[in-house]
Amino acid sequence: MEVASLYRRVLPSPPAVEFASAEGKRLFAEALQGGTMEGFFNLISYFQTQSEPAFCGLASLSVVLNALAIDPGRPWKGPWRWFDESMLDCCEPLHKVKAEGITFGKVVCLAHCAGARVQSFRADQTTIHDFRAHLARCASSQDCHLISSYHRSPFKQTGTGHFSPIGGYHAEKDMALILDVARFKYPPHWVPLTLLWDAMNTTDEATGLLRGFMLVSRRSSAPSLLYTVSCGDGSWKSMAKYCVEDVPNLLKDEGLDNVTTLLSRLVESLPANAGDLIKCVIEVRRKEEGGSSLSNEEKERLALKEKVLQQIRDTDLFRIVHELQYPKGLCDSCSFSRDEDSLAQIAATVCCQGAAFLSGNLVSRDGFCCRETCIKCIQANGDGLKTVISGTVVSKGNEQGVDLLLPTSSSETSLCNSNLRSKIVKYPSSTDVLTVLLLVLQPNTWLGIKDEKVKAEFQSLVSTDNLPDLLKQEILHLRRQLHYLAGCKGQESCQEPPSP
Repeated sequence: MEVASLYRRVLPSPPAVEFASAEGKRLFAEALQGGTMEGFFNLISYFQTQSEPAFCGLASLSVVLNALAIDPGRPWKGPWRWFDESMLDCCEPLHKVKAEGITFGKVVCLAHCAGARVQSFRADQTTIHDFRAHLARCASSQDCHLISSYHRSPFKQTGTGHFSPIGGYHAEKDMALILDVARFKYPPHWVPLTLLWDAMNTTDEATGLLRGFMLVSRRSSAPSLLYTVSCGDGSWKSMAKYCVEDVPNLLKDEGLDNVTTLLSRLVESLPANAGDLIKCVIEVRRKEEGGSSLSNEEKERLALKEKVLQQIRDTDLFRIVHELQYPKGLCDSCSFSRDEDSLAQIAATVCCQGAAFLSGNLVSRDGFCCRETCIKCIQANGDGLKTVISGTVVSKGNEQGVDLLLPTSSSETSLCNSNLRSKIVKYPSSTDVLTVLLLVLQPNTWLGIKDEKVKAEFQSLVSTDNLPDLLKQEILHLRRQLHYLAGCKGQESCQEPPSP
């Protein structure tokens, strides 16, 4: 049955005051004079309309992340790194958000995984007076933005639950400016703050919990370069159990009388999907026709990734984990099949993801088939040759060329003029991921080791004190991400734990 189309809605006024109306302009001018519109200008500079009817939470977060100038660390389209709704696919699959919308807790989770600092408050965890103080503070600053989760009914608007950034505050009139990301429906509008509080103090039927608001700001430290924690496929739940429950229980074993035995137990008890939790951030771009050299920025970013990868492999922890996973007696061919993740499989998977992403497919890589992959080397503006995986992806009869800029360990032999079957490619492997995971776990995890000598030796191996600055920042960022996710354990009402 065909549904009649709609062109906007009439904004119920009162209680709302349209931003572009004469009264709305007067409220803006007075609030600007009062100093509580400082956050507005960055928000409006990066304001966008949600691209799907259920993407209000994703659109609100995209606007705020871009307004805060947080670098996503991966391309959006072409060479541009930019937060878009399609980038926010970590904590909830996009196809599920498109069909069902997204909950308050999942938006908070996404903000964390995107590298922002988040303070979240449900209506029963705070008061209207605290909300007013938080809004006034954010509206007076360019470093913090407030996203509200509310129900439309108190404003006499059609629809149910909704997310939007709050663009400003008029202290004298006690009114908040909602920058509604559903611009196809309602324009930005002023509403009484007390009414906004009532709209947030409503129950989300999907979770049975009250709605609320979140304060999103930049962290003082930089995000990771090579790895990120991903919780979109559910693997993080088993890994959270492993980190929070299994490892501490394992350490109670009296038989752990040396570091090698301890690490062997840790490796053996890892969940099968452990590698899905911490993933490598790969640079994906369309295959260029006519010119394949790297830009200066691409070269610098790739060099930093390679530096982090090499620093991981220079640690004593990596050496021991590697020897445990792959004994020296293995022949080269066996070592290749077990030591490194299958590059052909990685290339095909990521090429499909890259092609789907670059073509604007926001849901999945289904329907994308990677017909072929090959390794090539391209010139990096006078800095020698860099390794690139080049793939041809087919979807609905159309071909899309995708290049993956591949971080490789600098100590390895050049891969130029090689192919997938004749060389062992030092792509970030399962050993790298396991080493990173052990470094990322909270330092107090290891306090349960019974043998004091083993405890001291192991704590020295996993300590971040003597790590190079680049790797140390990488580990600390991942530790914050994992700390938050492990603390949530899938609970919608999770709050950010104290900084590790």
